[in-house]
Amino acid sequence: MLMNIIRRNWYNIGGVVAIVAIACLFIFWNYMAVLQKLMLMSFIAILIHQFEEYGFPGGEPAITNMVMQPSDTPDRYPLNQNSAMIVNVLITYTVYLMPVFFSKVIWLGLAPILMGFMQFIMHGILTNKNMKTIYNPGLGAVIFLHIPIGIYYIYYIVSNGLISGLDWIIAFIYLIIIVRVLLGKLTYDWLADKNSKYAFAEEEMKRFHVKEKLKLLNNQKK
Repeated sequence: MLMNIIRRNWYNIGGVVAIVAIACLFIFWNYMAVLQKLMLMSFIAILIHQFEEYGFPGGEPAITNMVMQPSDTPDRYPLNQNSAMIVNVLITYTVYLMPVFFSKVIWLGLAPILMGFMQFIMHGILTNKNMKTIYNPGLGAVIFLHIPIGIYYIYYIVSNGLISGLDWIIAFIYLIIIVRVLLGKLTYDWLADKNSKYAFAEEEMKRFHVKEKLKLLNNQKK
């Protein structure tokens, strides 16, 4: 019962965590080093990003299963409630939260920063191209949070001589592992199931009116 509630509301819970994290950022601002502040901002950014994708305006389940990887059972394949929760929670509370506590380990912080830039490729280019839109859920956080935070983070570590060539190499390798294993294998292979019992709720599938947008696109092609 509890797990079902969490599967259905993990992004809403993340929204609450983001509010708490923002409060901590303001309260402890003068006691935190610059890198720690930036990493906490990055953590807040991914939480807001996920809420934008799944909560408000939402629509990521339908975008993934109807637009990016069209499925005969779009409410549960290839993405389902369980895989969405596991993958996003793992990324948030390991990849993005660990650097807050180990901000001096540059490669550990650089990887999620680079992932933030990668999000623009998915949301700003690929998804918009497929949907013929200029916005899709998640793009707002990418443009106004991930990219500005990422640009300043890289500027800061480079201008202060805090990063080495080895940091870049390890960060890229770490990022590749995250993308290939968590986003790739875990989401679209190991946890994907056409008969999954963890279907998205009807409300989740209706957000952002993806089905209606697809119908409009198809009518325009005729």
